[in-house]
Amino acid sequence: MRVVIQRVTNASVTVESKVVAEIQKGLLVFVGIEEADIQEDLDWLVTKITQLRIFGDENEVMNLSIQDIGGDVLVVSQFTLHAATKKGNRPSYMKAAKPDIAIPMYERFVKALELKLEKKVPTGIFGADMKVLLLNDGPVTIQIDSKNRE
Repeated sequence: MRVVIQRVTNASVTVESKVVAEIQKGLLVFVGIEEADIQEDLDWLVTKITQLRIFGDENEVMNLSIQDIGGDVLVVSQFTLHAATKKGNRPSYMKAAKPDIAIPMYERFVKALELKLEKKVPTGIFGADMKVLLLNDGPVTIQIDSKNRE
């Protein structure tokens, strides 16, 4: 699994001119699922995301996690995180999981975040053409791949 995490002041997802999800201060998490991903990848990423210390403390040092500040998390599926660009000019998405694998893993990922954070985690709509609006705070943007954890 790959994620791109953006610390945001606010973020929203619009589908067909309707806002389907929005948050205030917190994290916007784009998640890409590949065929080889397993529950261990999901569990590791949920722990990493919820404990990542990227919010400022009283001295403006990035020392606090999303749990510490009680912030929101918005999750958006993004298969293009698995784009292979080595050859040619058209990205290949061969590693990205097909919907029959990706959707259940995505749903488990969101549920695991909700359990860890003890709050509802809004999401985009899997597979939809989404418009994502965000105000990046910092800017702080972090990429994490569960296959690179060792």
